[in-house]
Amino acid sequence: MRGATPVSPCLWTAAVAVKMARRRVLLLFLAFLGSLYYQKAYGIDVYTEKEHVTAREFEEAILSCIHKAKKVTNLRIEWKKVRSSGVSFVYYNRTFVGNFTGRAEMWNSSIRLRNVTRHDAGRYRCEISAATEQGQDAAETEVSLSVLVPPALPVCVVPSSAMSGTVIELRCKENEGFPASKYKWYRNGIALLENPDSRRGKKGRVSYTMNTMTGTLLFNPVSNNDTGEYYCEAGNGIGPPRKCPVKRMQVASCGLGVYYAQTKGYFSKRNSSMKNSKPSTTQNENDFKHTKSFII
Repeated sequence: MRGATPVSPCLWTAAVAVKMARRRVLLLFLAFLGSLYYQKAYGIDVYTEKEHVTAREFEEAILSCIHKAKKVTNLRIEWKKVRSSGVSFVYYNRTFVGNFTGRAEMWNSSIRLRNVTRHDAGRYRCEISAATEQGQDAAETEVSLSVLVPPALPVCVVPSSAMSGTVIELRCKENEGFPASKYKWYRNGIALLENPDSRRGKKGRVSYTMNTMTGTLLFNPVSNNDTGEYYCEAGNGIGPPRKCPVKRMQVASCGLGVYYAQTKGYFSKRNSSMKNSKPSTTQNENDFKHTKSFII
């Protein structure tokens, strides 16, 4: 009989290496399964049902924090508000802290917050810790709260008079609404178009630009046709829009500007002051003057 073919030492070494590699992979897999079993058998799992909560001001909000704990003792729940300047307690040692006292209550590990204010907006962290058979364990989750606030009464800046051909800017602003308000201007009770160039009439090019985000109404240049009663409206979809009081802007040409100054008694006052006082290089800020550009 022929003898068995001898096994090459290289092949034998390779086979051993493959077996050892398979064994290492199997051990790692078993360790992974063991860690999964530990997470299920011991410790705490914390999560929220809603990461981003939105509530109207003076209504209520639920900050969700749910935990699953197995084989734990002395469960400890804490809520904190996270700011750029640091962290402050909301719920500590089974008691609400600060202005949350009396208007917040615990629902298991979640918070029900009544009479929400704009100052409550921000990020909150729910932290839960407990002792397990394997030692101390802890977990956390975060919730963000946005508070919807209707706009306040806007402040409008409208010049009472202007010279035709100059640049005039009307301004409107309110700072309390959330989300930020958008603005709309009215002249003689009629809303001005946001994009007036899209509807040019027989009178020619429309000379104003309205910025609904900043609340400015820019006339470049202003003309006699722009004379009228103006007001601005601020709205953000939360509650009714608010508008400022109506203000009249009178636009006059250069000749009419002189007449306007006379009717206001400018020249009589000027002549009287020149007789009774020495010449002065300063000019009263209320004096009527024509400038190339007039921006309020």
